[in-house]
Amino acid sequence: MKITVVGGGSTYTPELIEGFARRADVLPVDELVLHDIDAERLTVIGGLARRILARQGFPGRLTTTTDLGEAVDGAAAVLVQLRVGGQAARLVDETLPNRFGLLGQETTGPGGFAKALRTVPVVLDIAEEVRRRARPGAWIVDFTNPVGIVTRALLDAGHRAVGLCNVAIKFQRQLAARLGTDPERVRLGHAGLNHLTWIRSVTVDGTDRLPELLSGDSLDAMAAQVRVPAGALRDLGAIPSYYLHYFYCTDEEIRTQQAGGSHRAEQVLAIERELLTLYADPALDRKPGLLEQRGGAHYSEAAAALVTSLLTGDGAHHYVNVRNDGVLPGLPDEAVVEVGADVDTAGPHPTPVPPLPPEMLGLVQAVTAYETLAVEAALTGDRTVARRALVANPLVREWELADTLLDALLEANRRHLPRFFASEAADA
Repeated sequence: MKITVVGGGSTYTPELIEGFARRADVLPVDELVLHDIDAERLTVIGGLARRILARQGFPGRLTTTTDLGEAVDGAAAVLVQLRVGGQAARLVDETLPNRFGLLGQETTGPGGFAKALRTVPVVLDIAEEVRRRARPGAWIVDFTNPVGIVTRALLDAGHRAVGLCNVAIKFQRQLAARLGTDPERVRLGHAGLNHLTWIRSVTVDGTDRLPELLSGDSLDAMAAQVRVPAGALRDLGAIPSYYLHYFYCTDEEIRTQQAGGSHRAEQVLAIERELLTLYADPALDRKPGLLEQRGGAHYSEAAAALVTSLLTGDGAHHYVNVRNDGVLPGLPDEAVVEVGADVDTAGPHPTPVPPLPPEMLGLVQAVTAYETLAVEAALTGDRTVARRALVANPLVREWELADTLLDALLEANRRHLPRFFASEAADA
């Protein structure tokens, strides 16, 4: 059995490697392959990965390569975890919208739109190579943001794909600790879109413990954790994803961003430089504690467990991005939603979800409309469709703003968006 990680030069990778090593008894992997276009980073990450696997007695082998075809050839599963343009492009996503009085963020709002335009064509090219070279029926597991949009593009193109985000498993672990119980006993009523979800039940052994989490001091603690006013949680009767902060507290966040200070991209760049220095130490054979500051907590656990279910059919419960197909009433079947699902070799089987109340459904419908247009814009390079996508985005909305914003976003990302500049290239 061969499993490939595209974007294997990511500083996340050592955690992912540990996740697969811990599951060697239930997921018999003969070969783990790390692929990346950055040979230097791949050498550093690959060295640490080999030392981690040796320490844990992993029976398979690790291969590193910059050749995508070689990487995916005969693979049973391909994990995609890349960032087109690197942290430099992320910094633009986080800062350029502020010039227009808008929120800057890497997966939400206009910054997330720019990231989608850069990312969708690249991931689809990778998926086509998987279709040609991987094992028949191979799974693509997408951790590349914006996960919902990228997964929608993959599924629309007919690929056997599922999207994965670490937000739900992170909540599961945190809420289990708050309730003093084992995470495996906690089942979340988690539903919505990627980075736009609400937890409407927290069941432990059949009993919903959410009411106690939304009362007294616990309510204030939960509100602080997700950066949303306590009154909003009380009114919603749910725990919103911390990404809902950008929708429920938009003006506050924009003021904070425009006041200055370091951006997350700058922080991550500094963390990554330090991590790569640590990774290069030939004595290091485990992930360093600093990796926890990189973000993506519990990603390795979620990814390794999901791949295990897809390849062994163990039927375990996961929180994944899949076709709606009637799971959330009020959304098109072709939309991609993030919900709980039992997973086997046939793929995710979503568990029933109560209908979303109006205040949640309305926002989800608006963002779904934006995501539909974002995929079309990324594939066609059509500026009219791109403007329509920005107008549909609840964090932009105004047409004149979208018009000038789009020009700035495209110019800042010119080298990554050839479709939008094809006419200029033809004239030249």
